[in-house]
Amino acid sequence: MQSLEQKIMVDLKAAMLAKDEAALRSLRAIKAAILLAKTAEGATGELSEEAEIKLLQKMVKQRKDSLEIFQQQSRPELAQKEIEEIGVIEKFLPQQMDEAALRLALAAIVARVGASSAADMGKVMGAANKELAGKADGKTIATLVKELLATS
Repeated sequence: MQSLEQKIMVDLKAAMLAKDEAALRSLRAIKAAILLAKTAEGATGELSEEAEIKLLQKMVKQRKDSLEIFQQQSRPELAQKEIEEIGVIEKFLPQQMDEAALRLALAAIVARVGASSAADMGKVMGAANKELAGKADGKTIATLVKELLATS
């Protein structure tokens, strides 16, 4: 199986040949983030698949935050760039769970850890973040966990 870095290099070459500016911009950003993570203090020089997913999720979150700001400031040209980059980065993330499947998975986690009130949110979030890493973003997980604990 190819590592994320190898996939990025293959796609980068294809984007260069296709002269796809959005893909080039996004892929170069991913490549730079991987390089930074691999050479960071205390890093082993290799990234685990889990670390790669976290890195990509962080990049998507940053772009979504920027997108929100650009939309508030009526900057459609900058917002469009963020949308394009999010699309490219998300191709490398695992398939995201839909809300119904996520609710079922979270309900099972709530039952398994024995959570009964909002005070147990930390236990549920810890288990959910481990199990659902890469399959759903933390904000959505937190919102649904709050709903589930409020109704139980």
